[in-house]
Amino acid sequence: MNRLIVAVLCGLLFGAGMVVSDMINPARVLAFLDVTGAWDPSLAFVMGGALIPSAIAYLIRRRMEAPVAADTFHVPESRNIDTPLVGGAVLFGLGWGLVGLCPGPALAALTTGAWQAFVFVGALVAGMALFRLTLDRNA
Repeated sequence: MNRLIVAVLCGLLFGAGMVVSDMINPARVLAFLDVTGAWDPSLAFVMGGALIPSAIAYLIRRRMEAPVAADTFHVPESRNIDTPLVGGAVLFGLGWGLVGLCPGPALAALTTGAWQAFVFVGALVAGMALFRLTLDRNA
């Protein structure tokens, strides 16, 4: 139960950050990607600002033996850049560039009631289900 509470609090904090920074607004993200037109650099400041708590968290993690709500840290061991990683990054980038949303901000955008967010999250869930079905067949 403790892990669930920590996860919900982290999700709420992340979602609030997305709402406050207006990163749930696809137009803002698309304006950041429009480097030859009406470029909006605000996303760069949000990403740059996110480096500060992230760097602090990595420093704290080095001094801890285990996280607060788990027995061990779950850090990926592989550092290989392989085809699935590159393919996933390309698909993510294409979707982000076409729509102006990625999964985290899209979930936060559901709080606005915008139909576009619901369509995006529905497509996201359908894509994950399709992947699971495909994965199960290939196993």
